[in-house]
This record gives sequence, C-alpha cells and structure tokens, in this order.
Amino acid sequence: MGSRMAKRSISQLLLGFWLPAVLCAALVLFVGSRPNLKPPLSFTNSDKLAHIAEYMVLGLMLTRAVRASGPAPLPAALIAVSLGILVGTTDELTQAHVPGRSCSGFDLLADAIGLALAPLAIRAFTRAREA
Repeated sequence: MGSRMAKRSISQLLLGFWLPAVLCAALVLFVGSRPNLKPPLSFTNSDKLAHIAEYMVLGLMLTRAVRASGPAPLPAALIAVSLGILVGTTDELTQAHVPGRSCSGFDLLADAIGLALAPLAIRAFTRAREA
C-alpha cells in the first residue's frame, strides 16, 4: 500500500484518478436524470445492455482510482463495486421522480453486473500485458 501511495502526491491522486471517476459518476447521474430517455438501440432488454456498458465504464474508473489509492486488487475491486452500487442506487431512486423514467431493481442488477465486470477486465488486460 505505502509504496504506490509514496510515488504519487495527493494532488496527482485526486486530479489524475479520483476526479475522472467522480466526473464519470456525475455524468451517469446526469444522464439518468434526463426525462423520457430511451436506449440508443432498440431490442428486447437493450436498456440492460446499456446499463451494463455504462456501469462497466464507471467501474473501470472507480477501480483505477481505488487501486491508485493503495488497496490490493481484491479489496480495491470490492470497494469500487460498492461505490458504484451506491451511484446506481442513487440513480435508480432519482429516476423514480423523473417523468418517463422508472426505478427498477433489474436495472440496478445490470449496473452491478457492469461494475463487477470492470475489475475482471482490468485483471485480464493486466495478465495479457504481462504474458
């Protein structure tokens, strides 16, 4: 933990890692608050695919930020997924009050799947680069 933290200043950590993650979360919440929003593709459950993709990007940003802050891979993944689920829950609860939108546990499940895929993708990419 200490060796990674010692290499980066607090400002580098905040601006280079946490600011992008926070901006990504803010974008997710902004998009989620738009009335009558429809998924970009139109097929059965296309909105779930959009949720998975959107939250996988958020999960990548959060995992990157948490890892840069010090925790080992597994705790970092759990922290990042937990933070992402907090964003997803906030998004779903907000949508309950937005015209043309609804609050859905299945959407939150799709969010969680996207979030959980992010640390796995990082691990697979890291292993592929090391091979």
